[in-house]
Amino acid sequence: MIRHHGPISGIAAFGGELVATAGYDNQVILWDAAERRPLARAHHDHLANHVEFNADGTLLLTASSDYTARVWSLPDLKLRTVLSEHRDDVDMAAFHPSRPLVATVARDHLIRVHDLDTGAVVARLEGHTADILSVAWLADGTELVTSSDDGTVKRWSLETHAMTGDVDLGDAETDTIAITPTGVIYAGNDNGEIVTITGSRTTQHRAHEAGIKRLVHHAATQSLVSLSYDRTLRVWDCSGTDGEPVLTHTTEFPAEVWPRSCAFLDDRTVVFGTFGTAYATYDLDSGTWDLTGVERTRCLNAITAAADGVWTTGDAGVVWRDGQQVAVTGSLCNFLIPVGDRMLTGGQLGRLFDAADGRTLFQHRSPLNCAAVFERDGVPHVVVGAYTGEGLVFSVGEQVRHVATLPLHTNPVKDVAISGDTLFAVCADTSVCWFSLTDFEETGRVEKAHDQIANGCAALDEGAFASVGRDRTLRVWRGRTSRATPTPHDHSIKCVAASDDGRFVASGSYAGTVAVRDLRTDTWSYVGRPTAAGISCLCYDPAKGQFLASSYDGSVHEVPTGERIAA
Repeated sequence: MIRHHGPISGIAAFGGELVATAGYDNQVILWDAAERRPLARAHHDHLANHVEFNADGTLLLTASSDYTARVWSLPDLKLRTVLSEHRDDVDMAAFHPSRPLVATVARDHLIRVHDLDTGAVVARLEGHTADILSVAWLADGTELVTSSDDGTVKRWSLETHAMTGDVDLGDAETDTIAITPTGVIYAGNDNGEIVTITGSRTTQHRAHEAGIKRLVHHAATQSLVSLSYDRTLRVWDCSGTDGEPVLTHTTEFPAEVWPRSCAFLDDRTVVFGTFGTAYATYDLDSGTWDLTGVERTRCLNAITAAADGVWTTGDAGVVWRDGQQVAVTGSLCNFLIPVGDRMLTGGQLGRLFDAADGRTLFQHRSPLNCAAVFERDGVPHVVVGAYTGEGLVFSVGEQVRHVATLPLHTNPVKDVAISGDTLFAVCADTSVCWFSLTDFEETGRVEKAHDQIANGCAALDEGAFASVGRDRTLRVWRGRTSRATPTPHDHSIKCVAASDDGRFVASGSYAGTVAVRDLRTDTWSYVGRPTAAGISCLCYDPAKGQFLASSYDGSVHEVPTGERIAA
């Protein structure tokens, strides 16, 4: 049966009849929209991030973390062309509106324009200094527009290959842009703002309480849809002469919907990617969601080895202990942490849950990503890292009480770790910071600690920490300086964990590889690929003296600290 087994990260629609989805399970699926029935399936070699139909619905374009974009014929999804010059994840690709050309943007900071038929690169555009996440053509096809984590929106001439415009939006990472047929550019940033760019005029509009992940403009109704991690969908009327968006509709997402992508199926129906097996639809007139066919997947996002067993949870929000269901939180969860007599979890809805019974203990305004535990005055505490940059501190006893909010970062906190009385936090903007757990004051910060997004960290001995990220480097921090070691990984590193004594550090990648570093001998003591799916989380199991790796394929793998080196 054709269905997704991981989150749907990209979605597109054509003529009210076809829907295409791209998933973190590497799959691209073409659907009959009337019956919501899968018609065909194709695969990338790694995460499929984006999908787009061409103007007449005869071709499909996909972008992937396998460093390629691919062109497929329709409706058979037969591979036609592979666009393969990028050296990092390709996040988006766009058909030229009238010529046989495709623009691609990637996390290697580069833009490429390809011949659609041969795949040959016809233009190489460089100028961004961080990951490029969005690209779109002007309606006449003379220029393309890109946005980046470097906080800029740039325009590029197709004829001269020169940059023709550069709008600096400050430090705010800008994930998404949308362009109207008349050339008005809308940019959505991590501050929750929609920035309207009309010629040399730029205006900012506060639109959401958390970062905007996707903007989609629908020319027929002159409507703009914004999706945010504040869990709301908002529709804006952009028909005014100044192009300024006017809010007309707001609704919250169901827990199953991933606010990362959407597309207009027709003038009043919008389709969405989900964390489940199929896509969702929303009717703008009736304000109703249709989740028909959206079922749970097996994806695991978190694992921890506690005294009472091995706990796991994932996209479906189901909590498991030693393979037996314990509770249902009802939404995607990103972490599990034992604190005192409790097990806590949290994730996409910004809710902190008691993992033993699924009860909501706290509500935050953005998703929760990670957690670390410590004691203060003999009372168990936990700090939870949020997508909006805060570290939320709770005391945990009979009641779970919010006691402090630490300004760890201004972008998503990707992971936190605690050694002694020091908190260490890594951020999507590549920085790291240290906070004292005695007075909750910042004690250190290093900007650009990694060359790309820092994804994970772990506590070592004597106040030291390890961190990993998309730059595939393991950094060991002693004081405010680090020693960088290249890893055997060939794709972005997702997670890291350390043995209890801090001797062994395991890192897991989106490609399914686990590499263990022996810090005592300064060698790689184990390298293997237990799964073709990505490694979502690692923990150390002291009872067995080994690491455990959870995977997006729903499995748990035992990883030794040494003895075997795989090629």
